[in-house]
Amino acid sequence: MARSGLTHLGARHQPKMVDVGAKEVTLRSAVAEARVRLPAAVARALRASGHRTRKGPVFDTAIIAGVMAAKRTHELIPFCHPLGLDSCEVEIAQPRGGEILVRCTVSVHHRTGVEMEALTGATVAALTIYDMCKALSHDIQITAVRLLAKAGGRRPFKRAAGRQKR
Repeated sequence: MARSGLTHLGARHQPKMVDVGAKEVTLRSAVAEARVRLPAAVARALRASGHRTRKGPVFDTAIIAGVMAAKRTHELIPFCHPLGLDSCEVEIAQPRGGEILVRCTVSVHHRTGVEMEALTGATVAALTIYDMCKALSHDIQITAVRLLAKAGGRRPFKRAAGRQKR
């Protein structure tokens, strides 16, 4: 590890991929979420249509896009290791008002974690919702992309429960 504490910098402060060869293979998992805020009229229209637009089923398409993205994270983020994921699940809910909650859960038996895969899956699913609804309004916001939990590595993480700050 470089002196700065950043794992992706070498001795000369140049970028490098972390060598995970000596790490133990364990079950690694991560959960991430993104929130999509819709204007009230868009939220009503989406609910009334059964979550469909002219482009097709919004939530189903976003789920597929999120899984595809999680599987290809290493092609998007330069220093991510290519991983054959054991599982990836994207869940989408519209619990209240104009907010949609996207959650991506990923797991793998490997030497490195899957936080970036979970974050990528949640983000791309949220972007897909935006793409499929933008004909209704461009005032859609993707907010609060964040890691909720990770397990299986040296530093497990679990975000404290409670309402997020906006």
